[in-house]
Amino acid sequence: MAMKEDLSLLMASVPGALGAILVDWEGEAVDHVAGMDDYELKVLGAYSGAILMNLRATVDRFDDDDLEEMVVSTATMQMIVRFVTRDYFLVFTARKEEETLGRALFEVRRCALRLRDDIL
Repeated sequence: MAMKEDLSLLMASVPGALGAILVDWEGEAVDHVAGMDDYELKVLGAYSGAILMNLRATVDRFDDDDLEEMVVSTATMQMIVRFVTRDYFLVFTARKEEETLGRALFEVRRCALRLRDDIL
């Protein structure tokens, strides 16, 4: 399955989805599907990557475990950032609806596995 199709399936699977983007280790967008402004989604992806990479470096120093994902919530939005491979990660954003976070986590994890297959 193509990356754009994987991201589109993720967007369709979670109510309130705003955007999904696959980003590389340098913060560059590889592919994305946006229900929000494209530029804003790319900026969100790039900055999320910087945070995720710094957090991974911190976890690596104190623990022998690998960082897999982080969840960020604001008053109106939730964002899940998940590693797909060591060098690529997925950023998914959705409107904040308490009952959808579990569904979003499940679908992001499924999408990350499909994207990993596409990359490898």
